[in-house]
Amino acid sequence: MQTDAAASAAGIPGLIVRPYAGGKDVETMVRIRNADWEADGVPGRWSVDDAVPYLAHPSEQFDAGRDVFIAEMDGRPVAVTWSDWTDSTDGNRQYFSRGYVAPGHRHRGIGGALLAANIERMRSLAATHETDRPKVLVLGTSQHSVAGPILAQRHGYAPVRWFFDMERPLDGELPEVRPLPDGLEVRPVDRDDAERIWHADHDAFQDHWGGFDYSDAAFRRWIESPDFSPDLFVVAFDGEEVAGAVLNVIYPEENAQLGVQRGWLDSVFTRRAWRRRGLANALIVRSLHLLRERGMERAVLGVDADNPSGALGLYESVGFAEVDRTTVWQRPLEDAT
Repeated sequence: MQTDAAASAAGIPGLIVRPYAGGKDVETMVRIRNADWEADGVPGRWSVDDAVPYLAHPSEQFDAGRDVFIAEMDGRPVAVTWSDWTDSTDGNRQYFSRGYVAPGHRHRGIGGALLAANIERMRSLAATHETDRPKVLVLGTSQHSVAGPILAQRHGYAPVRWFFDMERPLDGELPEVRPLPDGLEVRPVDRDDAERIWHADHDAFQDHWGGFDYSDAAFRRWIESPDFSPDLFVVAFDGEEVAGAVLNVIYPEENAQLGVQRGWLDSVFTRRAWRRRGLANALIVRSLHLLRERGMERAVLGVDADNPSGALGLYESVGFAEVDRTTVWQRPLEDAT
């Protein structure tokens, strides 16, 4: 593939879209994504060390060699796009598109051309999938993005869900650590416990909106991340069963780039049999104390605004407040143009 047909049709002279080739393309993807985020004021950064395991392990749902493309203008990389798919708990098969354009090359139609090309690629891929699930196209836009919502609406997407990033300071008084519900205990975990924690996490989210890649490749991406730190996890056990956990993570490179000291409650979950007993609250409070002990000044987490288990209210009750918002957009695949 040398010249992307959709980009040519959009009348963008000199734009070449080529498949991901590994090697220096990893650095290119990280640089463009971070530049795009910085220009929009998105409070996040990616690192090459984080990107490497994400790209290195192909699965049926995401294969960098198949799903990632680099756009070049006059021989210089100016944008990156990729797609993946998953089966969502609402019964759909979701085909998700992501794209980032270097700030100096915005307002030239590149983002729209890449999204149109992604839609065609996802339609071709979906044609090979035998499933009774309705097939839908999905993308997400930050509240900081100006172009993202415009592109989504232009291509027929409609907003269907909102996710918040919530934050609270750690320098003031923290809630008191209280005993766990009867029969449960928090125990230290290590890399050998990763697989059962992984399965417990996915089990807990089966009645939440969204989809998950359960593949061994996705598991490898998780545990091979340089920021994978089981010593930060706060995991509650009922005997040998994982009842719930907060999977905390610190991203040192992101913190350095943003000039912050924050830790993420990356996944907060309680499995169904142990809900409504105050377990999540107890694990969150322990996580706040742990992150402060590790030198963090703020704690951050993400939440579905319509979370069915009342997570939004729980997080507000322990001092978290919304600081960022992502809109999820969706449209049927069948009428994609």
